[in-house]
Parts: sequence; C-alpha cells; structure tokens
Amino acid sequence: MGRRRAIHIPGFRHKNPIPNAAVIGNLLMSGVINGVDPRTGELAQGLDDQCRFMFEHARAIVEAAGGSTDDILKMTVWMRDRSKREALNREWLAMFPDAASRPARHSFQAELDGRIEIQCDVTAVIGRSRA
Repeated sequence: MGRRRAIHIPGFRHKNPIPNAAVIGNLLMSGVINGVDPRTGELAQGLDDQCRFMFEHARAIVEAAGGSTDDILKMTVWMRDRSKREALNREWLAMFPDAASRPARHSFQAELDGRIEIQCDVTAVIGRSRA
C-alpha cells in the first residue's frame, strides 16, 4: 500500500473517479461534499436537507479515516446564496457546539451546478494531540 490512502463512504460517490477524501499520515483532505441523500443517491430537495446531508457526509468521511469531528481543522463552504446562512449555522452549531473548539470556516457565494445549494470540503488532522 502506498503512502496515500483513499477514503470512500457508503451512500456518497463522486461522478468522477475520485475518492471522498485522501489521507497522508494524519492529514485528511476531502473532495467536494454536497447534500446527496445517502438512501437515494439523489441530491436532496432544498437547502436545509442538502446542508444536513452535507454535514452527515463530512462526519462519515472523517470517521471512515479513523477520526472524529474534533479532528476537523477547517471547512470551506460554497453557497448559492450566502444570505441563507442560517441553515449552515444551524448544522454548524449542532456539529461544533463548543465555541472554544470550533474549526475555522470560510464561506463563499458561488454559481453551483444544477440544483446544488451548498457544498463544502474539509481539512482534518486525524488523531491529533488532545492537548
């Protein structure tokens, strides 16, 4: 096995031949994560559901690599309409309730493909020191 390890989770696949994330050592970098419903494989209807599934996929990807959401260092988010960040913030606060231990986040307004309302990527340091 090589130095890099590909991460794949059930219910979320890219259309192109790429993994959900890749890990080298303890550093994880994801590909784009969007709000596909893992039961149907289809993009969820509406921003709230897309956002919920996006966060579920982010959690599953980090856990598949052997980590937890505590290992997420940064999340970059692209939204069709940044004025609707309440959906993003609701899921953000549910996943990262401790204000003293949240990852960095940057959000952009972007033209997204088709019906995609929101997507992200994550950077995580798996198994980092809990100091």
